[in-house]
Amino acid sequence: MALIVQKYGGTSVGSPERINAVAEKVARMRQNGDDLVVVVSAMSGETDRLLKLAKSINTDLPPRELDVLLATGEQATIALLAMALEKIGCPARSYTGHQVHIRTDNVYGKARILDIDESRVREDLKKGRVVVVAGFQGVDEEGNITTLGRGGSDTTGVAMAAALKADECQIYTDVDGVYTTDPRIVPEARRLDRITFEEMLELASLGSKVLQIRSVEFAGKYKVPLRVLSSFVEGPGTLITYEENNMEAPAISGIAFNRDEAKLTVRGVPDKPGIAARILNEIGKANINVDMIVQNVGADGTTDFTFTVHRGDYKQAMEILKRVAQELKAREVSGDDKIVKISVVGVGMRSHAGIASQMFKTLADEGINIQMISTSEIKISVVVDEKYLELGVRALHGTFGLEKSI
Repeated sequence: MALIVQKYGGTSVGSPERINAVAEKVARMRQNGDDLVVVVSAMSGETDRLLKLAKSINTDLPPRELDVLLATGEQATIALLAMALEKIGCPARSYTGHQVHIRTDNVYGKARILDIDESRVREDLKKGRVVVVAGFQGVDEEGNITTLGRGGSDTTGVAMAAALKADECQIYTDVDGVYTTDPRIVPEARRLDRITFEEMLELASLGSKVLQIRSVEFAGKYKVPLRVLSSFVEGPGTLITYEENNMEAPAISGIAFNRDEAKLTVRGVPDKPGIAARILNEIGKANINVDMIVQNVGADGTTDFTFTVHRGDYKQAMEILKRVAQELKAREVSGDDKIVKISVVGVGMRSHAGIASQMFKTLADEGINIQMISTSEIKISVVVDEKYLELGVRALHGTFGLEKSI
């Protein structure tokens, strides 16, 4: 008998028919002898409906009250799923984040989980019940309802699995696993049987939308085996687990890309200590995250400083940079919000030489100019013109043989 935590997203429980289908799936697993805790999101579209409703009342949304409102979406789903399970003879009990006591900090809208009191859940499991828990929500020290932000139900599922020391956490979504890249761009993309936490973290941070990055971080920290599965298609999915010493591991496991990139450059600033800190400090004060950074020193004692931000922050970042550049007496400020980032990821890069040169040659052969480069131990990222995104991804996917089964 295994203890499994399952998480179903909004599309998986988006209608009464789909909720009944989830109940049937859960009941079959329970009949096989497994103990099950099921974490669910709000039904698809419900969060948007609640937000629209809130804005019709007050455009200046009070964060505390917004969390109270949004948490009702999951509360409805857990009750409906528990009803569906009871209807088919599978004992079940639903709990909100408050009732399970998923304790968080008090940052409304993007709270972080501090701990979970799993005692009530264990009692129900001993009695043969399936426990249905509301994802995305918790409670702070003062009893206020909090929400965990985008993808928060994934984080709830992993956190429940960690607290219960579950054998596996299964994330059910609308895809049947983690692919070598987006199949909509490369039809030959292959579903991976397994991938390491490190690789999944890189893919998630670099643009892969399969899993929310906080949930992967949580799973890696607490060593929770994580599996991505489809709610609609039967299959083994992709297991996200620890790195194994495998001499046959491929150099590259996947290719990620991010369309939401913009680049800013300030030229001719004094080449002296504190300049980079001065520029980035002003950007940081505006809560704008900086990704890639390149600094070039000129022969005339000045330097050029280039960095990337999310495309949605481009205009604000440009206004700040122009002001700072004027104070620093810089020669020029320029920007480009028509760029993308393409990244190759794989733990096998640790033991395979020549990956960077192979990547750069592939792009050069396709006439794609590289504007910026960033590397880590298991990934290489490049910034290119957005018109070359699909061509670059397809070319690299072929170069590294990712369409082939390992």
